[in-house]
Amino acid sequence: MIDLNMDMRQYDCPFIDTTDDVDVAFSAVQWQLDTDAEELEVRLVARGDSRGTLERGLHELRDHRNMRTCSILSKRENVAHISTNIEQTDAMRTIQRNGGYITGPFQIEDGRETWHVGFDSDDDENATLAELERNNDFAVEERERFDATSLFDLLENSQSALHLLDGCRSLTETERKTLQRASTRGYYETPRNTTLEHLAGEFDISKAAVSGNLRRGERKILDAAVEAINRLDDVEKN
Repeated sequence: MIDLNMDMRQYDCPFIDTTDDVDVAFSAVQWQLDTDAEELEVRLVARGDSRGTLERGLHELRDHRNMRTCSILSKRENVAHISTNIEQTDAMRTIQRNGGYITGPFQIEDGRETWHVGFDSDDDENATLAELERNNDFAVEERERFDATSLFDLLENSQSALHLLDGCRSLTETERKTLQRASTRGYYETPRNTTLEHLAGEFDISKAAVSGNLRRGERKILDAAVEAINRLDDVEKN
């Protein structure tokens, strides 16, 4: 199996066009392609910078020429769970016709979309990418090839990976940015390439504050990693 992580710009996608005009983002929860009806049924979580921004985004999404149905399943503040049916896009049609398949959820923000696409052969991949270039703008950001053993291992340990992802998602924005900056600046290198004082200066806060942000973030990541390791041990024992 060949798995591609693609940065995609479709020119006939309602979600991409909406995020071009309104500061909203969409994350797919469930999707089902009906090739006979040439439509995609997809449930997504929509998020706006504010309640008003979310409302504008949903209004524009409903009015898009390629949107068939759009309904709100639930909504709270600036986040909504929606169900949609859109016309099959050129990119979806191309991938399906050439033997490709979607391997993971997609996210849409700022007029761009992250796709995870799989192929069974190099020929299928090459034919699809060549055809996609005609009507879409995209970049392959990551390409991985899995043999049967690696794929089985990935699927068998998916819960461990998901738990680690949940730990990352539990970080506050401040904790995430602090950890990213500390890692980029070499705080965790031996010897260290930066200090708490320098990091505090970059964030314009005290050394105690930046230290606290790092400790809280590190604890969340460490707890998630230990739990993931425990799950790996349970799988190996079974």
